[in-house]
Amino acid sequence: MILPIVAYGHPVLRAATRELQPGYPGLEALITNMWETMYQKGIGLGLAAPQVNHALRLLVLDTQQIIARMSEEERKESGWENDPGLKAVVINPRILSVSEEDSVDEEGCLSLPRVRVEVTRPLEIRIAYQDEQFQSFETTFVGLTARALLHEIDHLEGKLIVDYLSPLKKKLMQRKLQDIMKGKVDAEYRMMFADRI
Repeated sequence: MILPIVAYGHPVLRAATRELQPGYPGLEALITNMWETMYQKGIGLGLAAPQVNHALRLLVLDTQQIIARMSEEERKESGWENDPGLKAVVINPRILSVSEEDSVDEEGCLSLPRVRVEVTRPLEIRIAYQDEQFQSFETTFVGLTARALLHEIDHLEGKLIVDYLSPLKKKLMQRKLQDIMKGKVDAEYRMMFADRI
C-alpha cells in the first residue's frame, strides 16, 4: 500500500525516533509499504519511517538502481566508481565513524517537494545496523550510498536538508517552506500535512 509522505512542518519529522525490537507489531507490512511508497513513479532512492508518520529507527534504501543506470565514465566523474550501491532495510543505524574527506552535492527530499539544497557530507562512513531479520552488521559505505544513508539517518535524528542552509538562504526560502507546510505544493505523490492531522 502506498503511504502518504509527511510534509515539512509535520511534528513527526522533528520527533525522537524509537529503536525497533524483534516482534514489533506490523513491521513486515510497514517495510513492504515503505518500499512500495518509495518506488512509486520512481520518486526516491531512500525513505525513512518518520516520512510515513512512524517515529521509528527504520529506513529503506536503494542506491543500486541509480548506480546500475550509470556508465563507467559517469560513475568515475561523480566519484562513485567504488560504490556498488545498496538495496536494504536498515534498522537502528548508528554512525561509528566518518571520513575527514567530504563532498558537496545537491539533495532533494520527498518531504520537501521542489526544494534542492547543497549539502556537505563525508565521502565514507561506517555504520552499525540491523536488517529486517534483526541480524547485526557493521559496514563501510562510500559515495552515493554513504550520502543517501546519512540523509535518511538525519531523518531519524529529526534533521532535514534545510537545516544545512545558512540563515540567509533559509530566510530566502521561507515562503516556499510556508507553502509546503500549508499544502500549497505540487507533488507527484500523496502528502500528509501538519494542519490536517
